[in-house]
This record gives sequence, structure tokens and C-alpha cells, in this order.
Amino acid sequence: MNISIRFHAHMIVPIPSRPKPSRPYSQFHCTGGALVPAAAVSCHCYSDSPFAMNSTEPEIQAFDGGDDESGNNQTSSLKKNYFDVYGPEGRAEVSFSSPEAHSALNIQDVQGLVRWVLADGVLPSWVFIKNKPLIPKVLLLYVPGLDAAVFMSQKKLLSSLKEFCGNPRPVLALSCVSDGMQTIDTLLTCTVKRKRNEGGAVSKKHDPSPEKESSSSASDSLSLAEIMKDAPFPITYYTLTRKQMEDNGYCHSQAGFLSTLPTPSGSLPYELLALDCEMCVTKDGFELTRVTLVDFKGEILYLGRPLTWVTLASSAPKLVTCSVSIELGGGEKERKEAWGRRRRHIEVVLDKLVKPSNPIIDYNTRYSGITSEMLSDVTTSLEDIQDDFLKLVYQETVLVGHSLENDLLALKISHDFVIDTAILYKHPRGGSYKTALRVLARKYLSKEIQDSVKGHDSIEDAKAAMDLVMLKIRHGPDFGSPPNFTRKKLLAVMSEYDKTSSLIDDVSIVKRYACGTCHSIPVFSDDQALTKAQKEVKNSKAHFIWTQFSELNSYFKKQADDTVKFNAKLAELIPLVTCQKKSVSSGVARCSITSELREILTRIDSRIRTLSASLPVNSMLIVFTGHGDTASVHRLRKMLNADTETTMCREKLVKVLEELQAKAEVALCFVGVKH
Repeated sequence: MNISIRFHAHMIVPIPSRPKPSRPYSQFHCTGGALVPAAAVSCHCYSDSPFAMNSTEPEIQAFDGGDDESGNNQTSSLKKNYFDVYGPEGRAEVSFSSPEAHSALNIQDVQGLVRWVLADGVLPSWVFIKNKPLIPKVLLLYVPGLDAAVFMSQKKLLSSLKEFCGNPRPVLALSCVSDGMQTIDTLLTCTVKRKRNEGGAVSKKHDPSPEKESSSSASDSLSLAEIMKDAPFPITYYTLTRKQMEDNGYCHSQAGFLSTLPTPSGSLPYELLALDCEMCVTKDGFELTRVTLVDFKGEILYLGRPLTWVTLASSAPKLVTCSVSIELGGGEKERKEAWGRRRRHIEVVLDKLVKPSNPIIDYNTRYSGITSEMLSDVTTSLEDIQDDFLKLVYQETVLVGHSLENDLLALKISHDFVIDTAILYKHPRGGSYKTALRVLARKYLSKEIQDSVKGHDSIEDAKAAMDLVMLKIRHGPDFGSPPNFTRKKLLAVMSEYDKTSSLIDDVSIVKRYACGTCHSIPVFSDDQALTKAQKEVKNSKAHFIWTQFSELNSYFKKQADDTVKFNAKLAELIPLVTCQKKSVSSGVARCSITSELREILTRIDSRIRTLSASLPVNSMLIVFTGHGDTASVHRLRKMLNADTETTMCREKLVKVLEELQAKAEVALCFVGVKH
């Protein structure tokens, strides 16, 4: 067997002759160092090639990888004798393709470069990598808040970026309507073709798929920890972001509301609970009448029913395991039987309904299932229920439900970790539209719920919400989407190509995007992130490192939350963006920079300089800024939507908003290779 290798300035191309080699090409072309067996290759440099070398052609005898005369395989002996086709001075290099006029990259292009260098990506058209196999690792540094305008006006403070990476490429950021978490999600998850035997396809109406038939039974037989071992994403991946909660009416720090508390030391909180409440109408609007909590196997933990249904030894709240036995009969007895027959052996924590504080105008029986007879002897107040609820649901518990903002509003409790099936399952029309729970249950669970004239069953609704969430957890966030593609964690894709990753970020990011084989390193400051990243780039086993410097973005958030400073910023921007003699860009460039911001930019530059100095030779550094000052955009938009009284002209504020948004939506991507 003979192999000819043509030397080019940017790549090598193995050209096998017939027959095909008996060994895989990975033994001839190694990604990490592009080494080939010296005793197995005949190397030729063609004089008619523009890339021809002046050195003497190395001629080496061919070797077929077979056995020697004694019958011993000679492949192992070759591992000690390799010929480095790049030479000891081989270097990887990066150069940008000439951009078309007014062209910009998108976030997927940035991720695509990482996948091209280390895994399964497609050759990017916007950048050229010379000697790509020499790149041992890629460091992706995320610096949110650093938009093009800030960088161009403060280049002297950020000289390390220019020195190491050269000129950046503009990247079209996500809309300012989204939050920073969606940008990170776009970077750290990727769309891959779904295999034919993978689940997630939507079955026809009334024709349950295997997932529908087996989801409940599978969940019943496995613990949550066992289910999560094979889950593509952690539970916290599906929880709402703070902006999603604000946009969908979830209340935080509102007068009269209580917040869930940290788990007491030595206690084990429920990790996942489904909540459903029923309300009636009083003169003050909707008020709470019934509460249900269900664990992930569908066991009833907290059920607001008349105390006479289950007799407890004491009126004090405590955990009781009992068997519910209900006599058959008509009227209210039938409803009690319908609620009790789902599970004969249930774990009851408390057994009460709630008496509204105001006179009831409408029991809303058609939807709530609550009647005047059911509430006639109830004395439990909202304060009593809040006290009991907060002994079951702690800050670490993930609450599941459908449009849970209404349930928490009725309870007057705020909670941060929420999975809302009304948002989790996107409406076909998008936007603010939400699919009804009964439609989702029919479509994905083959269950008919909320179809009784006697009202909704809060146990049934909570169980349906839990089952819908478990389908997403088991099959991934794209369950129910068109079957051609699905999402995977970027670090999981790296693992499939034998690349080890290190994820260095806030603990919430680490929990959300880490996978089993990566190094998960939670940090609490940019200085910690720098220290850990320095250590990981020197780790020869780490091929992809992600970290974030968030100090600049945190500064912008703090400025936007400070009313005095924010109004001062608006007062400065208004004449700059409304002056007819100055262009918008020059107006932004002249906007003053505070001493605090100057110090932050100086620290960012110092950290990047330190990090790049720690990189091994031929390592790639990608610095991506994600977006600009979106905090000011969100604050100003909220101010305009709320029609807050201000002495500033509304028309001018709209122009400032347009300018701030356009500025924040132009991110930058810097790419460099360490030499």
C-alpha cells in the first residue's frame, strides 16, 4: 500500500491508493498533532504545486500494518516512530473572509466555529483556519454588555482584544425583548438531526404514541434521581427566567406577598411539586378556595378538601400516610369518590379548603368545582394556608403548573423556580398565545380533562401538568416539535467526539448546561472565573473551556435600577440622539463614561490579557460579547409602557429607546490563536 500526502500551506489531504488501508485513517492523521506513521508513508512534494517545498523529498518505505514473520502485529511498534508533517514550528492561524457590505454574523455562527474546530461543525464561510488540526483547545469567553459602540469608543482601555485577536466581526444579537439567558442558551445548546428511532414526534389525535402509553408507568417505577440520570437537560433548564416571569405576570417583592424560604439545615426539600389552585369570585376579584400539591409520581401531598373526608388525629399540620376510604353515594359523595379513587394510598400533609376573607359573589363551580356546601363549615384562612404551604415548598423546590402566576397570585406567595407548561409548550401562533391545559393533555397524554360539568379537578390538572413536564425532561426541550431536529447541549456533542469540556460560570449556568463528562466549576465573581479558567487552559485533558466575565453587564443592570442615575443618563442621551446636526453614532460616541465604568473596562482588559497569556501555543480564544446594555432598554421600555410621569418628552424618549436598542443588538466576536 502507498499513500501520497500533498503539502499545502493550510492543510494536508491523504490520498489512498488501492486497495484501501487495513487500518482506519485516524492512525495516519491525528487531530491533535497531525502525525503520520513515518514507516508507513511515502511523502511527495509536487514541484508544479504553488505550495511545493524546497526541501528534499522524504522517501519512506510503505507499510501495510500486517504481521511480521513471527506473527506479531507491527502496528504497536510504529507508535514510537512518527513523522510530524507540520514540523516543530507548525502554527495554526486564523483570518476573516472579506465580509459583504452590511453583513453580520449571528450567534449560531459563533457556536459553529467551535464545533468546526473541535467536533462536527461545517466549514464556516466567514473565517479561515489554517492548520486546524494543530489547535488543541478552544476557550470561549462570554463578555455580555460590551457592544460595538462601547468597544469603538474605548478601544484604548481594551487594547488586549486588538493585540490578541485583531479586528472583530459584528454579530447580530438576539432581540432586546429576550434576556441574556437566551443568548447563553443559543451558544450552549445546538440543533442536531433527530435520529429515526428517537421520540418526540407528535402523534395523531386519539392515537397515543409509545411515549404517551409508557410515560406514566415509567415514571411510577423510577425515582426522580434515576430519571434524571438519562435526561438530556437538568430540571432547572426548564424553569422560567426572571424576564419570562416578569413578562407573564409573576409577582416579586409585592406588598402583602410572602416569599418561600431556604430549606432548614438537615432537611430534604421536595425537589419537584405540581401545584393547582381553585378560586371563586368576591368583591375583590378572585380569591383562593382550594389548593393541591402533587409529587412527580402523582401522589397527593396537599389537598384542600373538607376535613371530614379524612380524619386526622390532630388538627396541627403534620405528615400522615393513610388509606382513604369513601362511601359511595349521590351528590357531593360522588364528587368525593371521583377525587379519591385516583389513588387509594396517598400521602396527606394537610386536608383543608380555604374560606375567602370577603363575601363570595360567584363560586365559579363550572370551573372550580367548589360549591357553597363545601365551604359552609370551613374556617381556614389564607394566612393559615400560607403558613402550611411554606412548610412544604422551599426556595429550592421547583413548582410545576399551568399558568402558575394565577395560582401564586391567589396564594399571595412569590417563588423563583417555576416550570410553566403554558410557556414550556409553545403555541403554534407564537407570541403571547398560550395553549389550554386540556388541549395539551389530549395531544400529548391522550387524556381528557376538564370536561366535567361539575367543575375542574385540581388533582387531575396538577397531575397532567406534571406528566407534561416529565415528557420534556425525559425527551428534551424539543419534545412535541417537528421531528426532524432536536436540541442537545453543546458539551454533550463535544463528549460524543471525545472532547472534554470545562464549564466555568455561575452555579445556575453550570447546573443548566453541564453534562456528565464535563468539568463543572461554579464561580461567584469574575476574578474566580479568571483563576479557574487559567487552571483549565493548562489542563491537557480539557479541549473546550467556557467562562464568562459578567461585571460589565452587572454594572449596567445596577445603573438601570438606580432611578436617579438612569434619569441622568436619559437627560444626557436625549440631546445627542435628537440633534439633527450630529449622526446617531457620533452622538453615542460622545456619551460620557463614568470613572466606575472606566475601571471595569480596565479590569476586563487585564483579565483578558492574563487569560490569553496562560493559553498553550496554538490554542484558540473566542471572545463573544452577546449583547450591549439591554438593562437600560428594558427599564426604558417599562417606563414607556407604564406611562410613568416624567418631565421628559415622550417622543424624545422613544427616540432614545430606538437608539439604545439598536446599539445593544450589535455584538462583537473576536477570534485569535496563541503563538
